[in-house]
Amino acid sequence: MTAQPPAPTCVRHPNRPTGLACTRCGRPSCPECLRPAAVGQHCVDCLRQEQRTVAPVRTVAGAPAARASLPYVSYALIAVNVAIFAITAAQTKSLLENRTSELFIDWVLYPPAVADGQWWRVIGSGFLHYGPIHLLLNMFALYVIGRDAELVLGRLRYLAVYLVSLLGGSAAVMVFAQDSATAGASGAVYGLFGAITVILIRLRQNPNQMLILIGINVFISFSLPGISLWGHLGGLAAGTLATLGILFLPQWLGAKSQETARLIGWVSVAVVAVVSLVVVGATAMSLA
Repeated sequence: MTAQPPAPTCVRHPNRPTGLACTRCGRPSCPECLRPAAVGQHCVDCLRQEQRTVAPVRTVAGAPAARASLPYVSYALIAVNVAIFAITAAQTKSLLENRTSELFIDWVLYPPAVADGQWWRVIGSGFLHYGPIHLLLNMFALYVIGRDAELVLGRLRYLAVYLVSLLGGSAAVMVFAQDSATAGASGAVYGLFGAITVILIRLRQNPNQMLILIGINVFISFSLPGISLWGHLGGLAAGTLATLGILFLPQWLGAKSQETARLIGWVSVAVVAVVSLVVVGATAMSLA
């Protein structure tokens, strides 16, 4: 009688005879080392190699889509705004009169104070709010608009656009509203309005709803007293320009790689930030 050849053993477990094999590499593998595939079954080694060679899915801004699963930056910004409002309310023991708190007085954007060297007001004022309704409206807009903008731009670019929009709003206030005391995240939120409009155009979606929303809000800013029109317009302009630099400028300049496109985008954001700071500085010097 002819002896039967020994059964093949799993390449990863030599002590386990198996009649199964990977349909990709053909090596014998035990059931523990195989995974179902579209055709047949693949061993875990082939799956790892495939994951390393497949390019990650990216958004139009070049952000890894898998990493942007949740809008953590939007949630963090909301948390910071709420926390700072809570501090101002605790200092005054009032939700409605928090504007008289020590922190509010120290951070509110008052151009003559910036000219005296209190530069922190340019950023800090964007995290203050005149009462709970002001806070609620801005945080609701940030939650609705910010989530989508963050998922497309990626966390770092999204945060950069937010902060640049805040700077742009402060710069416009420094130039055009020098006797005002301005506070609120509205400038940054308007910048996100502009950002999401640019994103829709880049994705070849209809931006009409966002344009109508921007038009209504700008009209309200013109019509109602006590609203920082220039803070809104400055933030809108800065956020729109920064996002144009991220999503369109690399294509206009003929960027040949993702790395070059990302670099062009970051430079664009930096240019908008620097111009805003220069405007703030020049205005502060003229007021000093």
